[in-house]
Amino acid sequence: MAALTADRATDTRRGELASYPVKASTTIYAGSIVCVLNSSGHAQPGSDTANLVFVGIAREKADNSAGAAGDVSVEVDCAPGMIVELAASGLAQADGDGTQVYVADDQTVAKSGGSNSIKVGLLREFKSATIAVVMIQPLIA
Repeated sequence: MAALTADRATDTRRGELASYPVKASTTIYAGSIVCVLNSSGHAQPGSDTANLVFVGIAREKADNSAGAAGDVSVEVDCAPGMIVELAASGLAQADGDGTQVYVADDQTVAKSGGSNSIKVGLLREFKSATIAVVMIQPLIA
């Protein structure tokens, strides 16, 4: 394309919400960690599974348990820097602000990534051995 020679109306949005088609036979619960499978672009609950990328936190339940891929979509909070309280595994008080955390399952982050090391964001506050406050960083490989 050629460079602009006049003003252009550009459709923009704040990047706080996104909608993703849900994988077949899948339910995503409100408040869960949501990932997208790179090869298909379909959303599914977070897990330490190959080829997944963290995209955000589900705003609502999306029940596609009886549907084909894409029959249902899930709305996701995906603002980079959003602070969210999640379940934690393997974190300790000594883990400082800024420690990278990874997907363990659809509600849990861990200090060390599993075999696939899917990044969720940075630890902002250690509340307990089972609760972490995380600044999310969606779509960071």
